[in-house]
Amino acid sequence: MKRTALCTLLILSSFHFLHSAFGMQPLNVLFIASDDLRNDLGCYGHPMVKTPNLDRLAKRGLLFNKAYCQQAVCNPSRASIMTGRRLDSLRIWDLPTHFRDTTPDAITLPQHFMKSGYFTQNVGKIFHNWIHKLEGDPTSWSVPSQMHFANHGADKPQVQGEVPPSSAIDPKCECRDVPDDAYFDGRVANLAIEALQRRQMEAKPFFLAVGFWKPHSPFNAPKKYWDLYRREDIAMPKNPDWPTNAPRIAWHDGRELLGSGPKARKVTAENIREMRHGYLANISYMDAQIGRVLDELDRLKLTDSTVIVFWSDHGYHLGEQTLFAKTSNFELDARVPLIIATPQMKTAGPKTESLAELMDLYPTLAEVCGLPKPTTTDGVSLAPLLADPRATVREAALTQHPRPAYYDREGARAPTHMGYTIRSATHRYTEWRDWKTGQTTDRELYDHVNDPDETANIAGQEGQKTTVEKHAALLNAMHPIVTPGWKPVLP
Repeated sequence: MKRTALCTLLILSSFHFLHSAFGMQPLNVLFIASDDLRNDLGCYGHPMVKTPNLDRLAKRGLLFNKAYCQQAVCNPSRASIMTGRRLDSLRIWDLPTHFRDTTPDAITLPQHFMKSGYFTQNVGKIFHNWIHKLEGDPTSWSVPSQMHFANHGADKPQVQGEVPPSSAIDPKCECRDVPDDAYFDGRVANLAIEALQRRQMEAKPFFLAVGFWKPHSPFNAPKKYWDLYRREDIAMPKNPDWPTNAPRIAWHDGRELLGSGPKARKVTAENIREMRHGYLANISYMDAQIGRVLDELDRLKLTDSTVIVFWSDHGYHLGEQTLFAKTSNFELDARVPLIIATPQMKTAGPKTESLAELMDLYPTLAEVCGLPKPTTTDGVSLAPLLADPRATVREAALTQHPRPAYYDREGARAPTHMGYTIRSATHRYTEWRDWKTGQTTDRELYDHVNDPDETANIAGQEGQKTTVEKHAALLNAMHPIVTPGWKPVLP
């Protein structure tokens, strides 16, 4: 038996032995989500951000240094995570389509736990939070969800008396001297703490999903989190230019932060610096709320019987590569933070460089908690990495995004291409395939050993043919090239 397989067997056997043979309560799950968070955390090496609570979680868990989302926009990413399915299987690549419209019989991650006797609860943003006729996914939870369904623009300060003025200038920023629970995330933390207190009094194991709304714009953390940083110390993007030789189809207009069409705005260096300041403030605000939840888990003596997972739905741009917000196939959008901490972990503290996809969380949690293996997921279990961070479960991680980034089903903004991108240990390779024919019209290749910021597309350079062919074959094995005449069915 190989060393990795043996280690995996031993760690899983210990979970099953402790929690089954002796009749102890099965492992709980605390499933913590963030929104639009790239890998700007202290535990990931960011030189300035203050995230003491996620940093301490990383010290008692396993930090995934190369984890990737399925698509860099909220609804598709979260639908994939919660079903463990690839997006072309779900037929979801946009914001409005609910996964129940295309895959009504899907068994979600919390449903799988519910069927195994767990109490499941949703506080905050886990599924997509607006546009849909169906709020979240009621069949996934034992009780109605809380603070899960609203537009991010609705996150206005709620205080007693008059709302303090904002000192921010950029229209996406807001800096007011208000308490933490003036905004959504402070109230999400309050509800999560109350939920833990109720669960602590019950013998039934729980799957508690807590979805924080930050650092998604608007950048409106309370003033004390802005005050953690000096504006003059905020770094500007070190790679602000469009990658050399990159096809223009890889670009998008950043409409979430800049607007679009005639209403699109141009941003100055001062605007960019203020948004980057606000993004860090939002991260520290979110981190503080996570710390409150983790502290309560400790206080209630639930930590030693709870698997804790922290993830973000996708990454983000703040001026790098001329881009703002998400919806690209570049590393900054595709790569996400991921931390898994289990009781009695022998690997607590290190990082793994092994490739992972967010949809892998479904089979991973089922295996670690001793549940039946899910039969409808496309992900692979990351349990071998919890036993041995040097193990490998994937050759590459797949992400995708259509063009236009926000498309209409018909008309002028109907999809023209789907971009499929894979991250190997050394490169990012992307093919833009015609929506109707499936034929590749553009290619990108970025060398992450020598160019981690993806400043130059080298797909057409002399000497790269073998590397392109190798990655093209790997991509085709993960997502085969279809024959001409292919017409994807729009939801």
